[in-house]
Amino acid sequence: MAKKMFVIGLTGSIGMGKSTACKMFRECGYASLSSDQIVHDLCGEKGKATPKIAKLFPLAVGKHGVDRQKLGELVLADEEKFDKLEKILHPFVFAACKDFVRQEKKKKSKGVVLEIPLLFETGFNTKCDVTVCVSATADLQKERVMKRRGMTPKKMKVLLKRQMPDREKRARADFIIRSDKGLQEMHRQIVELCKSLS
Repeated sequence: MAKKMFVIGLTGSIGMGKSTACKMFRECGYASLSSDQIVHDLCGEKGKATPKIAKLFPLAVGKHGVDRQKLGELVLADEEKFDKLEKILHPFVFAACKDFVRQEKKKKSKGVVLEIPLLFETGFNTKCDVTVCVSATADLQKERVMKRRGMTPKKMKVLLKRQMPDREKRARADFIIRSDKGLQEMHRQIVELCKSLS
C-alpha cells in the first residue's frame, strides 16, 4: 500500500519564522509553496490578479504590475479596502495551492507544506491533513518585524489586528514549532515532526 502524502498547513503570525521553517521542511524532503510567493506572482506584470487590483486601486498599479508598497499604504488604513483586496487574492491563492497539491500527488511526493499566514482565518486548514504553527515570544516577534523595510509600529499593529492571535493559532494547531530557541533547536523540532509523519 502506497504511503499517504501528507499536506501540512504551516501558519504563524507575522515575524514568527514561517519562511525559515518552510526551508527546513524542504531540507527534510517536503515540497513547499508559499502563499506570499503566489501573491507576488499574482501581482506581477502579467499576474492574474493585477487587472482586478488595477480596477480597484489604479494608483497602486504601474507598467511592471502592482506596487505592493503603495498598495499596502492604500489598504492598511482602510479595513473595507483590505477586505476587498483579500476577496480578489484569496480565491487565486487557494486555487494555486490545490493545483500544487495535485501536481505533487502525481509526482508521488513525500509530502507538501503550504505556508499560509491566514490558514485558520480563511478556513483552508480544512484542506490540510496536519496544521503546524510557528511561534516565538512577542518581544522577538516585534524585533524581527520592525527590521523589515517600510515597517512602522502602526503598520505592525494593523497587520496583527488582521491576524488571529498567536495563542489562538497555537491552540488550534496540531503541532507547534518554537522559533525563539535558536535555529538548531527549530531544525530538531521539524526533523522530529517529519519522522512522526513518515
